[in-house]
Order: sequence, then C-alpha cells, then structure tokens
Amino acid sequence: MPSDAVFAALVIVSAALLISFIRLVRGPTLPDRVVAVDLIGTSSVALIVLGAAASGERAFLDAAMVIALVAFLGTIAYAGFARKENRE
Repeated sequence: MPSDAVFAALVIVSAALLISFIRLVRGPTLPDRVVAVDLIGTSSVALIVLGAAASGERAFLDAAMVIALVAFLGTIAYAGFARKENRE
C-alpha cells in the first residue's frame, strides 16, 4: 500500500503540471512556452515514477526514461534553434 507521502507528491506534481499547461497556453513568448513544455515533460516523468512507486510496477520506469530523453532532446533542439536565430 502506497504511503501518504506518495499521494501528497502526486497531488503536488499534478498541480505543477496544471500550472505549466496554463503557462503553455498563455505564453507570452516562445521561450516561455518551451520552458513550459520542458516542465510538462519533467512533471510527466515524475508522475510516472510516482505511479511506479505506488503500484510497485518497474516497467513504468522504462517509459519514464524514454519520455525524459525525448524531452531533453527537444530542449536541446530548441536551444540550437535559438542560438542560430541570435547569430543572424
């Protein structure tokens, strides 16, 4: 049976996910939206890891690792794009 701390962490991470969705929609600039997408990816990974801790299913950790790597690559791709735009 999962502890109360896991449930509390699930609620807090879910609130962070909701707030980052609001930032994604409201913007106002592209970097704000990119940071929001990165936070959504990180929060999703945290939710999956907490779900794995609550259920005891280790297979969820593989999915969390894949999502973390894809989110990291997306952030790196945006950083390269922003760097290229600033040079010109």
